[in-house]
Amino acid sequence: MTRLPMPDEEELSSEQNAVIAEVVAGKRGKIPAPMIAWLRNPELARRAQLLGELLRFETSLAPTLSELAILVCGKHWASHHEWTAHKKIALAAGVDPRTIDDIAAGHSPFLSGPQEDIVYKVSSTLLARGKLPLALYQQGLEALGEKAMVELVGILGYYSMVALTLNAFEIGLPENFAPELESPDVS
Repeated sequence: MTRLPMPDEEELSSEQNAVIAEVVAGKRGKIPAPMIAWLRNPELARRAQLLGELLRFETSLAPTLSELAILVCGKHWASHHEWTAHKKIALAAGVDPRTIDDIAAGHSPFLSGPQEDIVYKVSSTLLARGKLPLALYQQGLEALGEKAMVELVGILGYYSMVALTLNAFEIGLPENFAPELESPDVS
């Protein structure tokens, strides 16, 4: 059960209403799930939502690459709502279903080419270790370029914040529970 529900319309402040109007009028067309929590600080909601809009819709990375990184992040944090939402988006963007299944299972994924390979390696390594070995960093620069590497790191940071927000406040649960993210019982 969600710990922080969306405030009732009559409870919203003018600042909260202004942020909601901005996001609904923007590229998303709706309130993103973590914003339910962020609305407790309307300026946080405004700024985080704008950063998310930029990183989701306005980077030099192809949607398949962005969504691959977001799925790696969702798996890393076991963020059920993030995983469920972006699994659908990733499939629509053209990410191979085998790739998604492999990431969910914690296996080395099927990848459709060198850019997917480097996005997966950079994403999984950076999330696991908090830094990149020089060789992997240089491979990322070679495959993606400087701008896309910066954007990829931004996506991972932003979607880590999203995942932690969703997890802390159990937003989207139980309706978006993703059983494929659960570790098998080893008792």
